[in-house]
Amino acid sequence: MGAGIKEKETKAAAGFKPLKDRCFVSYTEELERTAGGIYIPDAAKEKPQRGKIERIGADVKAVKEGDIILFDKYSGSKINVDGTDYLIIKEEDILGIFDK
Repeated sequence: MGAGIKEKETKAAAGFKPLKDRCFVSYTEELERTAGGIYIPDAAKEKPQRGKIERIGADVKAVKEGDIILFDKYSGSKINVDGTDYLIIKEEDILGIFDK
């Protein structure tokens, strides 16, 4: 991931504060390939179910900013900020936290 993209994500997260039990999540990039070793192009991929917590609301208890999480495929509200996709998700829709 390039420095320009990382800077854009940080700027978007800094400009948004989720309310109550909501989390502002950036999608994490996952390189996918088939069992035979063929890489799946971006156009054929579904959105990942894994993301990084960028900002949290005041009522969030179980996760913190910077955590890598797993969430349900159809949860949350997808938004686009400066050409980058993000997710606003309730804390109860987070399925788990990955160890770092």
